[in-house]
Amino acid sequence: MMKMVNTFRGSLWLLICALLSAPPLVMAVDNGRAAAADRTFTHTLENGLKVIVREDHRAPVMVSQVWYRVGSSYEKPGMTGVSHVLEHLMFKGTPKVPSGEFSKIISRYGGSENAFTSYDYTGYYQVMSANNLPLSLELEADRMANALMPDTEFDKEVKVVMEERRLRTDDKPTSLAYERFTAAAYVSSGYHNPVIGWMHDLQNLKPEDVRHWYRRWYVPNNAILVVVGDVKAPQVFELAARYFGPIPKGEVPKRPLNQEVAGIGERRVEVAVPARIDTLFVGYNVPGINTAEDETDVYALRMLAGVLDGGYSARVETEMVRDQGIAASAGAGYGGFSLGDTLFYFSGVPAEGHSVDRLEQAFEAQIQRLQTELADPEELERVKAQIISGIVYQQDSISSQANQIGRMEAIGRSWREADTMVDKLSAITPEQIQAVARKYLVPENKTVTVLNPQPL
Repeated sequence: MMKMVNTFRGSLWLLICALLSAPPLVMAVDNGRAAAADRTFTHTLENGLKVIVREDHRAPVMVSQVWYRVGSSYEKPGMTGVSHVLEHLMFKGTPKVPSGEFSKIISRYGGSENAFTSYDYTGYYQVMSANNLPLSLELEADRMANALMPDTEFDKEVKVVMEERRLRTDDKPTSLAYERFTAAAYVSSGYHNPVIGWMHDLQNLKPEDVRHWYRRWYVPNNAILVVVGDVKAPQVFELAARYFGPIPKGEVPKRPLNQEVAGIGERRVEVAVPARIDTLFVGYNVPGINTAEDETDVYALRMLAGVLDGGYSARVETEMVRDQGIAASAGAGYGGFSLGDTLFYFSGVPAEGHSVDRLEQAFEAQIQRLQTELADPEELERVKAQIISGIVYQQDSISSQANQIGRMEAIGRSWREADTMVDKLSAITPEQIQAVARKYLVPENKTVTVLNPQPL
């Protein structure tokens, strides 16, 4: 089965996916948030495993997820890619479940399953009929404690990952340029390295490297079990204690800080590879939720991103793409919920007859406008409604609810913060948006990467 490298924070083409909604929706948000909190329960086992259950009885299904607080940003030089290779090897059997049987068992019971590796965490999940929760937990607990990683399986899977790297990065000019962009933008944190790893590190990785990573990080006191669906919290806690309780806790190393050194000047990278179109990436080093001196800056930066690229009516799409015709495509974004410092980024492809330099100038003009003029209150209300509706609509899916809970907990925050997110975003003023634009979107924080196409 194909496994996913899912960076979450890294996709440059991610737009805020939401619908414009009228002001009365805010009241519905309040009611929905209270109901979600009332249906969410937390318990920690003696061995340190945190269990979070959200009851959602709309359909007789559930999603079960195990999140490990480890990802590619934890990796040291020479070991990049080990988290993702381990994710693959976690499906290669235990003494009780032979290699390949995990997926077959889930499928036999009508479920689906997969896994993901990110900078900050690694996760495994199953979506099944709710009455199959015991099976899901038994299988996950078994491989938390007893995963087998024979050399023969390692040899096969590391080659699979190398081929995955070739297909997704090395043979895709925009992906290759983006990889060099992030490597230049992140100087002092683990986000410098790609999630999938550098090819030379994958070629030199040893089976024991992966086994050591497994023993070090895959312990119950470094994991979170999230269950959302047609379940009862007491029964889930009982099942978690039955299957995960006997697993001993481990000595968990200190997490990386993933903080960036202060910027001392603009950085520029040119990627000259065979390609068809010019592409521009611009990033500014900014804090995330764990590194911001003032949390309000995180919410203001998110609103700033919404003003620029909060859908079809936002400034970048309206002005740069449709009105001025400078960009064939363009976007901006900010993912503030990360373990460490992050980026406020822009990306785009110049329209025919326009250069990458002209596109960069257009982005800079948008920034200067935000720094000198306050956002229009009506514009800000549209952005707020759009972002808030996106948060609300996540509640329609049990998987989206589980993902939101797991991501917050995996970066050291609380799932309860999602309850206050709407209020904090709604409270952001035009003055606060202007302030963060002036504070962070400055030359010393800036990295520019240009994909300069060479003949094919």
